[in-house]
Amino acid sequence: MCRTRPVRRAYRVHRTRRAVVLVAVCSLPFTLVGCGGLLGAGDKATANTGKGDEVTIGLLLPETATSRYEKFDHPIIKKEVAGLTGGKGVFLYANAKENAATQSRQLARMVEQRADTVIVDAVDARKIEPAVVKAKEAGVHVIAYDRLAQGPVDGYITFDGELVGQVQGQAMLEALNKNPEGGRKIVMMNGAPTDPNAAVFKRGALSQLRNNVDIAKSYDTTGWKAEIARANMTAAINAVGKDAIAGVYSANDTMAGAVIEALKAAGVTELPPVTGQDAELPAVRRIVSGEQYMSVYKPYPEEAARAAEMAVRIAQGRMIEYDGLASDKSDSPGHKDIPTHLVQVNALTRKTIKSTVIEDGIYKVGDICTAKYAADCEEIGLTR
Repeated sequence: MCRTRPVRRAYRVHRTRRAVVLVAVCSLPFTLVGCGGLLGAGDKATANTGKGDEVTIGLLLPETATSRYEKFDHPIIKKEVAGLTGGKGVFLYANAKENAATQSRQLARMVEQRADTVIVDAVDARKIEPAVVKAKEAGVHVIAYDRLAQGPVDGYITFDGELVGQVQGQAMLEALNKNPEGGRKIVMMNGAPTDPNAAVFKRGALSQLRNNVDIAKSYDTTGWKAEIARANMTAAINAVGKDAIAGVYSANDTMAGAVIEALKAAGVTELPPVTGQDAELPAVRRIVSGEQYMSVYKPYPEEAARAAEMAVRIAQGRMIEYDGLASDKSDSPGHKDIPTHLVQVNALTRKTIKSTVIEDGIYKVGDICTAKYAADCEEIGLTR
């Protein structure tokens, strides 16, 4: 599920280099390019230089309901910090369990513990700002993770949201072009209107779809809720006609599942292509069986590893390497040109399951290929 926490203002990312959109799996090496010694937007402190490997890195995660945080983010960042510091670095960790006030106290505590850098995945991007300001005043670097926390953060690492939408849009066009007699009317099931990430996904998708398809209906889905997506899809079917819908752009996998349920309930036997995002296990199984056309795989292990590297390098004052890692820029309310690292994403289709979620250890073949999906798995060469 695309578990996004609503915030009240939108953010912008402006790139110093444009990503190439490929509806395929790609492996992009990270090249360190010297860009000077900028600390980050709004920084009043000086760099922590001369510490070498004896640095203290903190990690603040927002909740435990999403399995990725304890399965990937926490252990990978901890391991990477140890590796980057030769085991001499100190690692601090806390989880706010969806409580913004708790997270602010946790950040204050890490300042007291003399952290050099704290990586923060904000429960609430706006409410964390006073704690970020105090951390910066104390000379502690703050790296925003996944969600751009407001305040004078030194850097930001996240997935390339606009590319997510572009990959989804291109996949939809690819599917429609395979069946030119199926028409060009599509339904768009976008994310929550209160979530700035949803607007970025939508913008990316429209950059590919606009002028190439007939958008018969478009919905913004309150809270990313499956039940609302299903109701909206049912309304679209009634308005457009079940046989006239050539495809459905769904911004994430949870809504894709609801869309497919609505189509089946309406008596659709040959499902149109449906997009998704997040590579959730039920969605991967639907892709294997052919019910869902694609999802977007966001490599959490890579994001975690790069976040750890950014945190350690800025703590060590190794700014040429840090700037090479954060070569894009983002704006938040009150702060511009925040050094940003955008992790690239990949289209997940029947052809790319092995080279994405299996190869990265997100799932095992046995997780996907239960008895119900055994024949479909064998058809695409997905065997134990």
